[in-house]
Amino acid sequence: MPIADSDIIDVTPKRMNRTESVFLPAIIKGLGTTFRHVFQNVGRDGKNQNNIYGVQYPEERREQRPVLEGGLHRGNFRGVHRLNRDEDGRVRCVACFMCATACPANCIHIVAEESPWDDREKYPKQFDIDELRCIFCGMCEEACPVDAIELTPHYAITGLTRQEMIFDKAKLLEVYDKTVDDKPM
Repeated sequence: MPIADSDIIDVTPKRMNRTESVFLPAIIKGLGTTFRHVFQNVGRDGKNQNNIYGVQYPEERREQRPVLEGGLHRGNFRGVHRLNRDEDGRVRCVACFMCATACPANCIHIVAEESPWDDREKYPKQFDIDELRCIFCGMCEEACPVDAIELTPHYAITGLTRQEMIFDKAKLLEVYDKTVDDKPM
């Protein structure tokens, strides 16, 4: 079936006039938007408790800020990782590699070994997370079938070298020991 001439739409762009060709209207419109935002934000300071755009760190810490409706300050926050222990004090991880597979930043490295316990086949001989490479998306936490890895609300971690920021199994279990009473986000 042929297409009727009335169904054809001409999409040829129209020629720009001289003002449009130097993009002057677009520049003025962009500057207008910029100045509107500048003037809306004048007068806001770090001590304003309703300012959800910034925190005067380290004087004002995230935990000290009020939680607004919907949990804007803490509800969607993810901090440093921890590797959970089971009831017997063993690492809960079963070395299924699902967290490493789900990680978009490829910052999780696991070496599995046959488990000495009867209740599981494998356990992680080595479990490393590169905290500098991690994007704290929470995909590892979501992918874990046994809730072995969690993201804590703690974010003030420091290291002087890159090696200090690679958390091995012992360091991740140490974070668990320190944060066992804290509810993860």
